Amino acid sequence: MNTTILYTILSLSGLGATSAIVLYFVAQKFKVYEDPRIDQAEEALPAANCGGCGFAGCRNFAEACVKADSLEGLYCPVGGNDAMTAIAGILGRDAIGMDPQVAVLRCNGTCEVRPKTTLYDGASSCTIASALYGGDTGCQYGCLGLADCVTVCKFDALHMNPETGLPEVDDAKCTACGACVTACPKNLFELRKRAKKDRKIYVACRNTDKGGIAKKSCAVACIGCGKCVKVCPFEAITLENSLAFIDADKCKLCRKCTQECPTQSIIEIGFPPAKDKTATPDDTQTSATQQENTNS
Repeated sequence: MNTTILYTILSLSGLGATSAIVLYFVAQKFKVYEDPRIDQAEEALPAANCGGCGFAGCRNFAEACVKADSLEGLYCPVGGNDAMTAIAGILGRDAIGMDPQVAVLRCNGTCEVRPKTTLYDGASSCTIASALYGGDTGCQYGCLGLADCVTVCKFDALHMNPETGLPEVDDAKCTACGACVTACPKNLFELRKRAKKDRKIYVACRNTDKGGIAKKSCAVACIGCGKCVKVCPFEAITLENSLAFIDADKCKLCRKCTQECPTQSIIEIGFPPAKDKTATPDDTQTSATQQENTNS
């Protein structure tokens, strides 16, 4: 009896040892070498895994950087130039820098200027609602207000304003990951160059209808009049399909277009109040005197 148990133990031990040896050689045969620089590059990234770089996650992006011949076309919007400089140092390549960007909503159709014409009673999703119908207002291009963009934002940079019915971007938190750009079925979000003091000038409209139709559906819609194009001294504004567009790289933030726009579809953010050009020198002097008296 004892001999049988001993033989059993020895047989199982031998089988286990043989299996271990076979598995070792199989593992060595099919072993996949992984460049240790991938781990170093991944550590230099913010670990946001937001997909803003165009890859599934930071690990995939780090692997792409290591395998690529150059870093051209590869950029982490969350980590920015600092992260890319660190990766370039690890890989011994030239760093590719980009201007910081921020997301903007190209729709200013609040509840006040774009009244509802129908009542939507369905799934609370912009994607689903957009697939079913044009929207609950006369403008089929405007924001649906069902917050798909807020849901996908991993940085808490988007919130719905209950008064306007529109999402608002928190510039301080926005990383330009592009998740809102991808999520919006109306293509209303755009990544624009971040200017000093977070100042922005852009056409907050996507309506390509003719002027009269656009104006009827939304009071602040772009009507394609072309006045902004004529007044821009830097050729930063183009007009196509009855819709104006401002090139952020060419725009010098002179604000002439905002003063010329008859529907206020061009909005400016982060600027001090514009000076009243109609005021006379006497009015200016009187205003200054009143200010001095108030201060005293």
